[in-house]
Amino acid sequence: MTDSSTPVQSPSHGETFVSHLLELAKSNRGAMAELRRSLSHEPGAHVAAFPHVERYAGNRHALDAYRKALYLVAGLFALHPKHRRGSSFAAAYGRLSETRKRSQKSDGIERRFIALLSADAQSIPTHLRQAVSLLVADDIPYDYVRLLNDLAVWLDPRNLDRLDEVRQRWAQDFYRASPLPVDGDPSQAPSHSNS
Repeated sequence: MTDSSTPVQSPSHGETFVSHLLELAKSNRGAMAELRRSLSHEPGAHVAAFPHVERYAGNRHALDAYRKALYLVAGLFALHPKHRRGSSFAAAYGRLSETRKRSQKSDGIERRFIALLSADAQSIPTHLRQAVSLLVADDIPYDYVRLLNDLAVWLDPRNLDRLDEVRQRWAQDFYRASPLPVDGDPSQAPSHSNS
């Protein structure tokens, strides 16, 4: 018997898609290889990836931003099949930066992150592929559902205002992964009000 006062929330489309990718990672190495290979193509253009992604694209046309985001996320997932709900990509990359700084192996992570934030829809797949390769090396997972939603905005040239919001949120997540210096209490920062 179930409690009818508590509504059952169905998973979002993104959650369903990521669950599909997690199943592929467990049971279909060939599919994962094809999805990794898809990263060398424009998102949604690698024919061998169609059987693993296209049913989730629905009736979207080939240039639809969400469809492209599905393909890009599938390829990135195949490169690093570790999903951690609630941990944004930028926060994971910020943790990587902190880890590398502590071990004296910075490798210019912050510089790479700034370049990633500056990327347009054409270059973001390349920047993400490089960034994910670094996350793989340190085994740092992140939330693919959040990444999917963010990329659907990033890849849509009509959403420039929303893209600015995504970039600002990513910057906040990245820099909040770094602890403040001992004397860097944000509550002591000067206020910039117009009063």
